[in-house]
Amino acid sequence: MSHYVGLDVSLKEVSVCVVDEQGSVVKRAILPTDPDVIADHLSREVSDAERVVHESGILATWLTRELEKRGVPIICIDARMAHKALSARLNKSDKADAEGLAQLSRTGWFTEVHIRSEASDRVRALVGARERLIRMRKDLAAHIRGVLKTFGIRMGPVLRAHHRQGFRDQLAEAGACDPMLGLLAQTMIPIHKTLCASAEALADELMHIAKQNTLACRLMTVPGVGPLVALNFIATVDDASRFRRSSDVGAFLGLTPRRYQSGEIDRSGRISKCGDAEMRRLLVSAATSLMTQVRRFSPLKSWAIRLSARKGFKKAAVATELPPEIRTLT
Repeated sequence: MSHYVGLDVSLKEVSVCVVDEQGSVVKRAILPTDPDVIADHLSREVSDAERVVHESGILATWLTRELEKRGVPIICIDARMAHKALSARLNKSDKADAEGLAQLSRTGWFTEVHIRSEASDRVRALVGARERLIRMRKDLAAHIRGVLKTFGIRMGPVLRAHHRQGFRDQLAEAGACDPMLGLLAQTMIPIHKTLCASAEALADELMHIAKQNTLACRLMTVPGVGPLVALNFIATVDDASRFRRSSDVGAFLGLTPRRYQSGEIDRSGRISKCGDAEMRRLLVSAATSLMTQVRRFSPLKSWAIRLSARKGFKKAAVATELPPEIRTLT
């Protein structure tokens, strides 16, 4: 007889529930969040487990990979869809959630979540770290500008990367006029310099990785697409074979319009914005670069410029990143 297992995972403990083919609870357990302990328990107690299910979450990627290495038939399912089934229960507890996940495992009423490869997550970690450093640098610069305006000091704009040294020079000059501002400059200048150097170091590393990746080099031949967009797109998609059609990638990234159909009503709305928000931001940034910075003519740029005149720049930038099947309807 086959058995089905549900794992309700938290940072310290995992609630385990096992049900049989009729849905009757066979075993329950509470284990530490340790792949070795979980795999050993399942091999001893439920050696004939058909499916082992847990929700997507902060530990889902790591736990899925580790349990797969130990031969556990683990499946990570969409937490949002699982919540709709689990919330129907009267009482909320880890024990009840584990049982609900076991029942979902038995019935197959779930959506499996793709677990990216470690190589893809490493690239995404570098891209995310660079983006975080840039945001920290911008926040620091904005804070300093706001503080100095209180004293009537208006710093000049920073238009290019090599002008960031000019920003620090302006701050040092302002600090020479006042002891308090001098302390501010003495504290903030090294931090600003470190943030700039760290972001540039990560950018250089990503450029090096992109040059060694054949697929990334092919993507960078597209006007407006640079190493960051190419690498992040490869890492986000990870395994292209899991998409049946090219238009599915657009839906996966949240770039396709929402649809509402009921009876005689059938309308399309704005883009769904599902999936990775950072990837959408990079794609729209690439489209903006194509429309404003790239001078070389291309049919895509010509189409985007014409659409911008009719629909506005922002809508045209988003539509430029849509799949061709959807773009023709815009």
